Formats: sequence, C-alpha cells, structure tokens
Amino acid sequence: MKSFCVAAILAALTASAASAETIGVSMQSFDNNFQTLLREGLSARASKAGGVTLQIEDAQTDVSRQLNQVNNFIAAGVDAIIVTLADTSAAPGISEAAEKAGIPLVYLNLQPDNIDRLPAKQAYVGSKETDSGRLGAEAACEILKRNGKAGDAQAYILMGDLAHQASRDRTSSVKETLAAGDCKGVTIADEQSAAWTRTNAMDLTTNWITAGRPIDAIFANNDEMAIGAIQALKAAGVSMDSVVVVGIDATQDGLAAMANGDLDVTVFQNARGQSASALDAAVALVRGHSVDKQVMVPFELVTPANMADYAHQN
Repeated sequence: MKSFCVAAILAALTASAASAETIGVSMQSFDNNFQTLLREGLSARASKAGGVTLQIEDAQTDVSRQLNQVNNFIAAGVDAIIVTLADTSAAPGISEAAEKAGIPLVYLNLQPDNIDRLPAKQAYVGSKETDSGRLGAEAACEILKRNGKAGDAQAYILMGDLAHQASRDRTSSVKETLAAGDCKGVTIADEQSAAWTRTNAMDLTTNWITAGRPIDAIFANNDEMAIGAIQALKAAGVSMDSVVVVGIDATQDGLAAMANGDLDVTVFQNARGQSASALDAAVALVRGHSVDKQVMVPFELVTPANMADYAHQN
C-alpha cells in the first residue's frame, strides 16, 4: 500500500510518447467541502498529466444517479472511471459493471465495501480512516487531562453519512482510543449522524444543549460538522474554553476556526495527495501498468501549535 508508486509510473509515462485518455469521474457531491477539494485536485493533476480529459459528474449523494453516471461513462467508452462513492455498499455493482466493460476503475476517498476483492485493473486511493479518529482522540484526551476531566467527561460524536465506512471507522476508533488510554473514564453520551454537513451538526448540538446535558467534548467526523457544533455552542453562550472540539480534514474553514480559538484539534486529510494518486493510478492502468490495490495517503495531526504548516494544504 505505497503512496508514491503510481506517481512515479505516471511521471515515466508522461515523459514517453503522447497519448490521450478520457476519464469519467462521478463525485459523491459537489456541495461537500472535501469532495470539492478532491474534484479540484483531480482537475489540477489532469492538467499536468498530458493528454488527459476529465468528464466530471455530480451524483448529489444519490446512489441511483451515480450508477447511471457510471453506466453512461461505460456506454460512452471512456478509458477509465474514478468514483467517490455516494454509498459504499454500491461498490460491488459498480466494480462488476466496469470489469465487464474492461474499463479500469479507481475508487477515491471513500472505501468501497469490496475493498478486499477488487477485480483486476481496479484500485482504491484514500487514507486509513481509523488513524484519523485515533489521532484526534489522543490529542483530545491530553486536553481533557490538562483540564482535569479525563475521568468523568461527557463526550458526543457527530458522525458522517452512515452509508460510508469512513463514518463508522472514524467513530469506532475514537471510542476505542478513549477506552484504551488515560481517558477511559470519558462517557460517550450520544452519537448521531449529521451526514457530513454543518447545518445538521448545528441542529444536533443545539438539541443536546437544549436537553441540558453537560458537554465536555465533541468529536466530529469532519471539520464541517465541528464548525456546526461550534456555531451551536457559541449561539447558546457556551464558553469554548469549556468544551474540546475535534474535527477531521484541516480545511481552510476548519483552520480558521482553530485560529479563532474555537476548534481544538483537527486531522489533515490530504485531498491533493489523494486526488493526484487516484488520477495517476487511473492513467497507469489505462496504459497497461499495474498499481497497488490500495494506495494510502497518511493522516496528520493538526493543533494550534503546527496549524501554520497546513494553511494552504487543503
């Protein structure tokens, strides 16, 4: 599961005889902040690859729409397909359709359910989701210890879309990390899906506040939901010094919230690295080269101490 092998392949191929490929791309949602970063990263990488044209479609989180887009790509005879899944359970059907058509397929960012049985000429590019939950929980635990709350804190988890393995992995790793360390006394008071969105997270957090439940920490599966939680807390007059808020992605909005002293921890998910590796893998497969079945781009912990290093990364 190497991160840079496909890049090396593409560099060699780009230096060789010119060719032209059309790659169909079905994105989970253009409205999702991180998906937008991925889409921009794919376009940027394609412009450097030489002879690569992207046809990018918005699935609008609709599985049926995404399946239609994939089938349309196949009917149009694209050279390869890249997919960020609207529902990870739809992957086996997508894989089967691409395999029958003989078209290389690369899943990007959201791990497909058939990750362990991908057909030939198919790959997954993403990051190890459990690492993000672990890194965030470890950092949050250190803050709770400094605040004297490691033994009895009340914590809440804002989950992403339940159809995504990333939501389940990020959530489970937060709980496992807390239970296994110095913060085993932390209680997970509730966990709810806010479907990756700021508005839903704000509504859920408002409900928790209105119910009069103590809130010492909020673990969000992404920065957008963390920001929604922060907005709800501030609207209710809760001091941000009394609540540890953790996000994932290190988006520009997330880093701005950290600079304001509201977001305590986030975890950098490398959109540019994932996009580049996915595009490289697709082109390499089209040109007859093999790539790793899983290409993992590492997560990195971001705190106020090192946030400046990530100011222009996502």
